[in-house]
Amino acid sequence: MARPGARPRARARPVLGLALLLLSLLHFCAGLKCVCQLCANNTCETGVDGACWNSVMLINGREEAVKTCLSPSEMKGQMFCYGSRNVSKRNCCFTDFCNNETLRLEPEQSEAGPGWGSLEVAAAVLVPMCMLCAAVLLALRTAQGQHCHLGQHHRPDVEEPPDDQNLMSPEKSLQELICDLSASGSGSGLPLLVQRTIARSIVLQEVIGKGHYGEVWRGKWRGEDVAVKIFSSRDERSWFREVEIYQTIMLRHENILGFIAADNKDNGSWTQLWLVSEYHEHGSLFDYLNRYTVSVEGMLVLALSIASGLAHLHMEIIGIQGKPAIAHRDLKSKNILVKKSGMAVIADLGLAVKHDSITNTIDIPANHRVGTKRYMAPEVLDDSMNMSNFESFKRVDIYSLGLVFWELARRCPAGGAYEDYQLPYYDMVPSDPSVEDMRKVVCDQKLRPSIPNQWQSCEALRIMGKIMRECWYGNAAARLTALRVKKTISQVATVKEIPD
Repeated sequence: MARPGARPRARARPVLGLALLLLSLLHFCAGLKCVCQLCANNTCETGVDGACWNSVMLINGREEAVKTCLSPSEMKGQMFCYGSRNVSKRNCCFTDFCNNETLRLEPEQSEAGPGWGSLEVAAAVLVPMCMLCAAVLLALRTAQGQHCHLGQHHRPDVEEPPDDQNLMSPEKSLQELICDLSASGSGSGLPLLVQRTIARSIVLQEVIGKGHYGEVWRGKWRGEDVAVKIFSSRDERSWFREVEIYQTIMLRHENILGFIAADNKDNGSWTQLWLVSEYHEHGSLFDYLNRYTVSVEGMLVLALSIASGLAHLHMEIIGIQGKPAIAHRDLKSKNILVKKSGMAVIADLGLAVKHDSITNTIDIPANHRVGTKRYMAPEVLDDSMNMSNFESFKRVDIYSLGLVFWELARRCPAGGAYEDYQLPYYDMVPSDPSVEDMRKVVCDQKLRPSIPNQWQSCEALRIMGKIMRECWYGNAAARLTALRVKKTISQVATVKEIPD
């Protein structure tokens, strides 16, 4: 005979299970609560499918942490969840207040020794006390703003990095914003939240270029012109790679395109990937040479600035605030821009590779693009290039540099006559050559663009012709280095502005 009350308890079990299931569903349907430095009560709440965001970046030689919420639309691209080696660490997580941990750029030493536990305990007590005292002093001195630089050690007599409010002061120009951080030596660009603030207040004006990646627009920010490269969503890898390279420590240089900001924008139907940079009204060197001829002085200024930019890319800077050696891999006249001053800047770093000299490894992007066939070096065309040796990538850039110099020198007067602009090998291959077309000319027939005899009558053109020949040797190891090219041109170069 069954005990009284047994059946009611059996019925209660599925009811209890259903209630727990409903509570779980409610939990997953609700947004997350996250730590947010710039929000009321230091807390923000995401929408459904949002995430908590945590990052740390090296600013002015010190680590600066940012914690906030990411909306579902920002999560679609997932790009802001990925960190860049030697630049920043970023993390997206999906439980309440999961971004409350402190990220570090450099791993803490794990080597143990006598008394190490005591030091850890002392640090755990003293560091929070120092930070609390500093917070009280700041609160007494100013009634506005919060300076929540988590993960930073308190060091007396060291200038604090500027906060986002000071950086975004309405009186500051773009150049002043960039100089505030890059002049200090970090050279890795503006903080991510500042970049996004800039990008989302740009008004697009007109399309100024198109390519396989998407479009380039001229935009306005606080009355200043900027260039906005908008990548199609299928070329997301190129966008992320170019942003990562531009934010490499110590990359900023007067002959490398000035990076300003990156952002991913979702309008509900598709995602736009933005890369914001300095605007140069003359456009690419290809466009410029099609429109104008150049004087001998103008040619030397352009050639010297291109060589200087490439030498900076190729150079490794040793140290804590160092820079890895970088090879461009797609150097051509369409990827070089002309500044109003008459100098040039190297752009389009989406195919660039970085070399880690400590581990002797090459960071090659996972990208289907391989460069422009017309500018490919012989060892690329015949698949004989040693991909495990970083010097091979630099030598490929030098070959392309020689072809760019040939395009430039043709538009300079020789014997009083100017030649029409032409692309390299224009008289040897079709307008859209295949790899096989280029291999036959460059590798099998070992042909190169012709150097006119009349260049011998001008010392500058004679030197340029000699440099070209030494840049496009079939034997890659015999080619000049970018630094050697720069030094040779600098011996004959004079400064002269290009006319508007």
